[in-house]
Amino acid sequence: MIRITAALSALALLTACTMPPKGVDDMQLAAWDEAVASIGCELSTESDYLPVELQTGLSRAQVQEIASYKVKTGVAEPNATGGVRLITGACTPAAPAPEADVMAEAPAAG
Repeated sequence: MIRITAALSALALLTACTMPPKGVDDMQLAAWDEAVASIGCELSTESDYLPVELQTGLSRAQVQEIASYKVKTGVAEPNATGGVRLITGACTPAAPAPEADVMAEAPAAG
């Protein structure tokens, strides 16, 4: 239990030290989230970047810097294609279905 608490405390401190990209405010960060959500939560290819740039008014460099910031803060994760996937808000992954209780489904003996 102590290890988990220590790990969570370290993660919180690390996240607190991560600063958003220079020249980007909270409204632009929120606009980035909305724009990425509107294209299916993944930012990987040219066809993903262009709509995000148009919706937010951010440059390509700013979109990429925000993506990196979101990964560092744990609200996005790298994907297999080298891009990122937003994992909060409208893009929160669905919880896995609970496993069925095997004993409840077993036929009664007799």
